[in-house]
Amino acid sequence: MTAAAPRPRGRPRSQEVDQAILAAAHDLLIEHGAGVTSIEKVAQRAGVTRATVYRRFPDKTAMLIQAIESVHRDHEPGALDWPDVGRMLDDWAAYLGDPANRRMLRRLYGSVDDYPELLRTYRNSHGGRRAAAERAALRRSKELGELPADRDLVVLQELLNGSVLYHLGAYPDTEAVEAVRAYLAAVLREVGYAPLVP
Repeated sequence: MTAAAPRPRGRPRSQEVDQAILAAAHDLLIEHGAGVTSIEKVAQRAGVTRATVYRRFPDKTAMLIQAIESVHRDHEPGALDWPDVGRMLDDWAAYLGDPANRRMLRRLYGSVDDYPELLRTYRNSHGGRRAAAERAALRRSKELGELPADRDLVVLQELLNGSVLYHLGAYPDTEAVEAVRAYLAAVLREVGYAPLVP
């Protein structure tokens, strides 16, 4: 007779509880912003205790970062390995075509005044990986001849990101995916972008 494997200490973690907490944090962030969202409110919305939330996340910032990341679909290997700018714009437009994603991004960038730690932590923990993928796609398009050889990739990246922020504030959340992509492509055409496949 073999002895049963010892059970891990503490209560078992439930994936359903994890998802409920992240969904509650994500929804509250969108509805009220980072400054107003609290562990207490997230626990109430998720139907769990504060202790349950703290067992999973050391603080509010970690919880909100994980909630934001939970809706991204680019965690699979190769998901950010765009062969060129065109494919990157396809993904950006699909993401920005979802009203909930747009509201979440406005809350994230709007937190710079009332909860600056959130945006700073997000950039340090996840922004670097995405920024590197963006520069790689721009570099590939430059090598393909879709972008002029003398263009500064860092400036182009900042131009694109600034255009996204402008779109979030100036265009309706009901903007179609195709319209979002056309807008981003138009911005790049002003600096010489000429895709090989229209």
